Amino acid sequence: MSSLLKIDNLHVNVGDTEILKGVNLEIRQGEIHALMGPNGSGKSTLAYALVGHPKYEITQGTVTVDGTDLADLDPTQRARLGLFLAFQYPVTIPGVKVADFLRHAMTNVRNPDRKEGEELMPMREFRTELRDTMKELDIDAEFARRYLNDGFSGGEKKRMEILQLALLKPKFAILDETDSGLDSDAVRVVSEGLAKLSGPEMGVLIITHHERLLEYNIPQFTHVMLAGRIVETGDAALAHELHANGYAGIRERHPDAAAEEQVAQTQDTAGAGT
Repeated sequence: MSSLLKIDNLHVNVGDTEILKGVNLEIRQGEIHALMGPNGSGKSTLAYALVGHPKYEITQGTVTVDGTDLADLDPTQRARLGLFLAFQYPVTIPGVKVADFLRHAMTNVRNPDRKEGEELMPMREFRTELRDTMKELDIDAEFARRYLNDGFSGGEKKRMEILQLALLKPKFAILDETDSGLDSDAVRVVSEGLAKLSGPEMGVLIITHHERLLEYNIPQFTHVMLAGRIVETGDAALAHELHANGYAGIRERHPDAAAEEQVAQTQDTAGAGT
């Protein structure tokens, strides 16, 4: 039986501002979902809330993985349950080599009972798996000797996240605008890498404004977020429509959400002027 990530009536605040206002979504292993929507609609808020970023407070509703409520779990515990987030802007950690970072991450995710100070996964086992995975993804071995994202190009940072994804083998991968700021060649490389890893053991949520990542990873489900809610769900054809025509049609079909969006934008503009 495949695992299930279930989001039920999720409300999330950032500070005193409610960003998500009742999100409902179910993702099973093996499914590819696209989440689209205009800037400020709540897409990235959903991603960060799912993995437990402390800035994002769940005020109502639940998120569960196979019935386990994530509310009181920290990000490491959520990762051990099978959640993975590829960031829009991956962080740089000078002085920490990619290989060392990956060995620690793999050990902590795969061994939930490991205590601080206990041994990491055996070096020979790690090196073999790392080498084979990098070869499969066509990543140069020298990559592992560099400091994490230090001096990396935008495309290299995203390849680094695809490498993490391959080694950690999550049940559910959330990609937060992974194509942001990349040229066409880099998007193709990342898209092909993700396509190699997608399969029956991993559910994927691709958060994007564009179709580029979806060319190699065709979604069975496309969701549109507006004013903190998912207002419409379709298949890959809906993603094509949004790419071609923007969100005017969505706003026309969901006038209440469009009105909420307008009010929020007005408030943001007024706040910026004070």
